[in-house]
Amino acid sequence: MVNDPVRLLQDLIRCQSVTPAEGGALAYLESVLTAAGFTVDRPVFSEAGTPDVENLFATIGSGPPHFVFAGHTDVVPPGDTAHWSHDPFGGDIVDGMLYGRGAVDMKGGIAAFVAAALDFLGDDGLKQGTISLLITGDEEGPSINGTPKLLAWATERGHRFDAAIVGEPTNPQALGDAIKVGRRGSLSGTITVQGRQGHVAYPHLAINPIPQLTTLIRRLTAEALDTGSERFDASNLEFIGLEVDNTAWNVIPAEAQARFNIRFNDQWTRDTLEAWLTSRLEEAARGTIEFELDLVPGGSDSFLTHSETLIGTLSGAIERSTGRQPALSTSGGTSDARYIKDYCPVIEFGLVGQTMHQIDERVAIADLAILKDIYRGFLDQYFA
Repeated sequence: MVNDPVRLLQDLIRCQSVTPAEGGALAYLESVLTAAGFTVDRPVFSEAGTPDVENLFATIGSGPPHFVFAGHTDVVPPGDTAHWSHDPFGGDIVDGMLYGRGAVDMKGGIAAFVAAALDFLGDDGLKQGTISLLITGDEEGPSINGTPKLLAWATERGHRFDAAIVGEPTNPQALGDAIKVGRRGSLSGTITVQGRQGHVAYPHLAINPIPQLTTLIRRLTAEALDTGSERFDASNLEFIGLEVDNTAWNVIPAEAQARFNIRFNDQWTRDTLEAWLTSRLEEAARGTIEFELDLVPGGSDSFLTHSETLIGTLSGAIERSTGRQPALSTSGGTSDARYIKDYCPVIEFGLVGQTMHQIDERVAIADLAILKDIYRGFLDQYFA
């Protein structure tokens, strides 16, 4: 069986699965897992206005406990490949480092947990319970036709999950630094201010929406949302785009927009944040600024996993393999764990994330071997 994470990762990197393209990555995993005795399904999900996305669900064994490794094979674009020192889709190994887009985020994690699962099954087999792999091609994209639909699809077919690990890169400096046991929530939206178009030489005949928009922005950024909570960092609102459709020098525009994202802790929900935003904007508008607030559908609330079986078992495996006692962290962005949490306890642990999404993304060969060992140690204890 293919239980070498280096070989698996090289083969996965050579599949150009830039989101939402499958690029051969899921087909490759299907061939490896089918040969190892897994039952593999490849559902494709669609939704108007979004690209179709291929996914993979592989399972072996039966009955509880049902454990899931989860991840994604889609990767972000490599950018200008001339800036890479090695082919981003070559899987080159130089001085103990394996280079390629997705090496860290997160084909490396997938290679390690696939290798660990095959190693575990090859030794004694699965005497009780179920192991599943839930892998999407839509994590770096809209995240609409991937994990949320794949979870619902599996549930409709009778699968009930007991625990999950997402193989995202969670470690800031060294393997074993941190397990993600929760995440802040995320809410995105657009504020649009309507003005009146006119000639810049006759401002009394127009209404300029740009100063009005800055008034609203100042109100929302005048004070912090909070100072953090016991297990979460402070919430933060960041404006990430200002847009005015106007190329002329002598025209006051009719409309201006600002886009924002809020990462929020357990002191807020999407509903309470919407109420906060509306209240602050109406207060700043004073009935004289015409605005619209449009929130992006979806988003996610914060969550925190409390399963000692899951957290303790993985922490023990990490300490045995690395000598480190991992911090239990909720920092960083979002991941597909925000969907899995609705089905079973979920935590995240993977590689060191320092080069993810960067030019020359790379992983130490030694770290791949250690991560496989950690996942294998977890499986040994979880199914003991």
